Order: sequence, then structure tokens, then C-alpha cells
Amino acid sequence: MPDQKLDYLILGPAPPFRGGIAETQYELALHLEREGRKIHLFSFLKLYPKLLFPGKAHKTKEIIGSPSFGITSTLHAFNPQQWRKVVKQINELNPKYLIFRYYTPFLAPLYGWIAKRVNQEILKIALVDNWIPHEKSPIDNVLNRYFGSKMHAFTTFSKAVANQVKKEIILPVWEGFHPINSFLPAPISKLEARKKLGWNPQQKIVLFFGLIRPYKGLELLIKAFEKKYLENENIVLKVVGECYENPKKYTDLVNQLGLQSRIEFDFEYKSVTGIQTCFSACDLIAQTYHTATQSGVTPLAYFYNKPLLVSDIEGLATPIKKDQTGHCVQKNPKAIAAGINELFDTKKYLKIQDNLKKSLPLYQWKNWIIQWTDFIENLKP
Repeated sequence: MPDQKLDYLILGPAPPFRGGIAETQYELALHLEREGRKIHLFSFLKLYPKLLFPGKAHKTKEIIGSPSFGITSTLHAFNPQQWRKVVKQINELNPKYLIFRYYTPFLAPLYGWIAKRVNQEILKIALVDNWIPHEKSPIDNVLNRYFGSKMHAFTTFSKAVANQVKKEIILPVWEGFHPINSFLPAPISKLEARKKLGWNPQQKIVLFFGLIRPYKGLELLIKAFEKKYLENENIVLKVVGECYENPKKYTDLVNQLGLQSRIEFDFEYKSVTGIQTCFSACDLIAQTYHTATQSGVTPLAYFYNKPLLVSDIEGLATPIKKDQTGHCVQKNPKAIAAGINELFDTKKYLKIQDNLKKSLPLYQWKNWIIQWTDFIENLKP
């Protein structure tokens, strides 16, 4: 019996690259395989030049699984001399569907060049995390349009991103949701987690988690802890995540406001075991972003049963309002502080935790995969 034809060849960062894109790339392949599709991943040899990468490392040593599908490190984001080799590899594999994981216009030249030159019988699908970048440049629209002109269809992880794509691209667009990763370690007791971290077991802890970038509005959350806004000094803030800008911007603000006893920073990137400990230890997740189309932090909060305080913007607020799993507030310190106080009301807090438990099954990867493949596999070439 001949080997099964490759169904999906998926381009984008995959483990051991770190971060949410690589982790969900792994989950995507894993659950496609569980649904009976034959899968292969093309990951990167080189992703960003050092000058453009603000982080400390591209890759992690932590292993999240032992996949039976193949992962080939062959993509080079900024060396066109390598691209012809990738086209040859794709044509040899000759998949039914070629998936481009698109989250920055920086990848448009690579992806567009490849898409134009592969076998034209292959259906080319974009899977878009971000369409309009958080940190914009004058050529973003040109790059997005170039990439979009090479695709047959677009798929997304949120309504907000789908709407952005629809405004610029006249192609089929599928609106998805952000699934909850299956490899996350189970919650541990709050007391055990706080003991590991050295966090006070008596305090009410708000957690700001993830890569720290200007669009995420951490300064708004810090200012919300001023006494004129948030008088309860037993409520404290833990900021955990690698800083993609100068951390002095935030440490100086804390010092200026005299909040050293109420706000603590840990500027180290956290892998899955760190996620388990931090989310188990806290009481509340805060996402006071200026802009967003979705967030990988939200499904973490759902998994670890932590109520959310988010900015009232479409990309963050949509699931929170639908599921009643937190509060959506205006982007100012006074409103943020009022939202924190309200969430710590015992009856409301317990009700939200119950809503989180009820909503959890809606965001499983299996559900996402069934809907996504139904859309793709019913497209007309």
C-alpha cells in the first residue's frame, strides 16, 4: 500500500523555538495528526537578525513533547539564497495544503516568494495571528497585500483579526478562536505555588504575565496601584515576563510612585513549568493592553481558573464578555483599580471561577481543528 499523501505542510516557528507561536504550531500539528491527517512542519534555521530581536534567546531547552510528525529546520527569514531550496523541498513533498503561519509583515517577502513558486496545485492557506502589527511601519500594508495576493484563503484565531483581513483581502476568511494548549501542566495548590515563588500566602495577588512590550499598557496597571486609586494595600502586583524594552521605564515608575512594597518584577522568560507555578500562585490576571486582537495569556487564565481584568477592546473583551469570566475596563488607572476591587468581591470571584470551568471545554484544540479543517477542505481550488 503506498504511503499516505502529505495533507498539511505547515510553515512557521516550531519547537525548540520558544513562545506562543511555536507552542501553538506544535499543538496544531499534534491535533491534526490525531484527526487522521498526515503532517509535517517546516521551521526556521534563522528567524530574526540580532539587530531586530529584542529578547535574550530564540529557543528554549524545555521539551514539550515527542511528536511523531516531522519537524525540519529549513526556513531562513532574511536570506533569499536559501528560499529556492525550500521551494524544491515543498514540491518534493507535494502536500495538499500549504499553511503559512503569519504574524508579522517581516515574513511577507519569504512567504510570498515561496508561495508564488511552489506547485500551483497546492492550496495555500494563511493562518494569521496578527495582521496589523502592534509596532507599525510605513510598509506594513504593502507587505501584507503582497503576501495576501499569493494565498487562496485566510484563517485566524479571533474575530478581530478576521475583520482586519476582510477589510483588505477579497478571499475566503475563517474566524476562529484561541485554543487552550493541551501540554500545560495541571494546576498546583496556591499555597504550594507561593511557597516555591516566595510569595506571601496572605496577599491578594494580581499577575501581569508575558513578554513586556509598549502596547501592553503595563504603565496603566502600575499607576492603578497608587493609593488614590487602590487603597487596599493587601492587593499586590507581580509582573512576570521578559522585557522587550528598557525595564527602567517600569522600575523607575514604581519608584516614583513609592510602590516598591506592592509591585514586584521578574523579568525572566517563563517556560511551561514557570507558567504552572505563576498562574497557580496568583488570584487574578490583568491585561491592561492599549491594543490587541487576541492574547495567548487568556487561554492560560482559563486553564488555571483565574478571573481576568482586561481592557475593553475587541481583541481582549470578546471572550470575557461572552463567557462572563472577568471584567472589561476602560484604559485608565482609576477604572483599572475599580475593576480589581470589584473582582475581589468574594461572591463575584467565585461566580467567575464557575464560569471559567463551564467555558473551558469550548476552547479545546479538537473543536478548533474540526472547524478549521472543515473550512479548508471544502475550499474550491
